[in-house]
Amino acid sequence: MEFYNRTGKMAIGSRLRRLSDAITDQAAEVYRLYGVDLRPKWFPVFFALSDGKAKGIMEIAREIGHSHPSVSKIVQEMMREGLLNERPKEEDARKTVVILSPAGLEIREKIQLQYLDVNSAIERTLGETSHNLWKAIEEWEYVLEQKNLLERVKDERKNRESAGVSIVPFNDNYQAAFRELNERWIKAYFQMEESDYKVLDHPKENITDKGGYIFMALYNGKPVGTCALLKMDDNIYELAKMAVAPEAQGKNIGLLLGQACIAKGKELQADKLYLESNTRLTPAINLYHKLGFKKVTGHPSPYERCNIQMELVL
Repeated sequence: MEFYNRTGKMAIGSRLRRLSDAITDQAAEVYRLYGVDLRPKWFPVFFALSDGKAKGIMEIAREIGHSHPSVSKIVQEMMREGLLNERPKEEDARKTVVILSPAGLEIREKIQLQYLDVNSAIERTLGETSHNLWKAIEEWEYVLEQKNLLERVKDERKNRESAGVSIVPFNDNYQAAFRELNERWIKAYFQMEESDYKVLDHPKENITDKGGYIFMALYNGKPVGTCALLKMDDNIYELAKMAVAPEAQGKNIGLLLGQACIAKGKELQADKLYLESNTRLTPAINLYHKLGFKKVTGHPSPYERCNIQMELVL
């Protein structure tokens, strides 16, 4: 249709719903053609019970991939139509199961010829198309189980917004932003300590003049993030003072800063990068793991808030 050519792939849900509605309406006509008193939406539950075994709502829901409330509603509708019977579960009389009633069993026998004709019609329809819809649906179900559409859209949003992020070297113009970004997150979770004031008030003297490095992240030209490499000895640098403004989070800025520090560490021929953090900062810890850092112990820390140490061998 011309409408979907204009909307493009972003209307995939609407287009699939349109196709699903059309098939469902035609399926209802097929049931009437064969004199089978069954609604299309009941079919998954009916088929799951066609083996003659009594099953609970949760068991049916797992088998057909529907939610418990959805299956419960369908079961109630089918019971009102006399297609299902409810009875206590043999192992636990406090729980109930459902099974096809005599009327349901009669439909099970009657529907067999409909199965044959519908399957043949679907196979012939698939043969008329260039792309096998059944296999395509299986593939889409599989890839969306690995990562759902919402998460995929979030990733694309991050990638688009990340294009507006630039990682630049520190200069004196960024000193106020460097302090403000770090002080903001520290005070949100902990308290400023003496070591914080020393580094944040005098970054040039305590970081860059001692062989370290500071990166600033700019989003549309505005400082929104920062991270530093502090030289510990000839071959080890500490990744420290990583901060991203709350309003700029979700744009991969922390990842871009971390990657810039790793690249700089390699350029400086460092053997490893080391960092200190706190396990309360779950997003930060997840980021460090993503960057390849591993938990270590044994280093004395000047910070009371430090309860985890990590390092990355370069």
